[in-house]
Amino acid sequence: MKKLILWDIDGTLIRTNRAGIIALVRAFAEIHGREPDMTNVEVAGRTDRFIIRRMLEEDRVEPTPENVHAVLEGYLHLLQGEIATRPGRVLPGIVELLETLHHRTDVVQGLLTGNVQRGARIKLEHYRVWHYFEFGAFGDDSALRNELGPHALRRAKERHEIEFVPDRVFVIGDTPHDIECGKAIGARTIGVATGAYSLEQLAAHAPTATFPDFADTAAFLRVIET
Repeated sequence: MKKLILWDIDGTLIRTNRAGIIALVRAFAEIHGREPDMTNVEVAGRTDRFIIRRMLEEDRVEPTPENVHAVLEGYLHLLQGEIATRPGRVLPGIVELLETLHHRTDVVQGLLTGNVQRGARIKLEHYRVWHYFEFGAFGDDSALRNELGPHALRRAKERHEIEFVPDRVFVIGDTPHDIECGKAIGARTIGVATGAYSLEQLAAHAPTATFPDFADTAAFLRVIET
């Protein structure tokens, strides 16, 4: 039976040197004439739409669909330029691991990310890893991270005509929200401490496994093969 590997993006596959959040802040400022107060706006592990709603709420702007859409479109317009001028990187071991999994006949790879699809593509094409992913669930599907998993499973089934059972699904991310998102669909979960959370903080949410990074391809493969 095939395994389904679902990847988060920011802090898991890549680091953009804050290009995404800076593009969001710039977009908000261009529309509303002032930078938002981000003090109480959680970003890591949240969806683009969730973040924008919180930005609007904190700035006492009604988070209507129209207001959210305006900031989102501004963000997408600015994102490529911010990525180009604020060099980031693909995280350790990622390219080797993606390439290894890509050539395995028993593995299917997709995305499970809070990024809207256009933003995900801008980021991953810039870092030349977009082509590894056949499909995904994105922030377009829901503003709530835990509602994204079923969309990923549905698209995986549509594309491969396979019902991926929970113990053959692995959700990978760098935040507790990624771990909880995976558990919401009964998947196995892998936490990686290449984002804002330490190994200890991730382990507190009882993932299947944790890694400091993915430099050790063989160690990762052992987890998905057990």
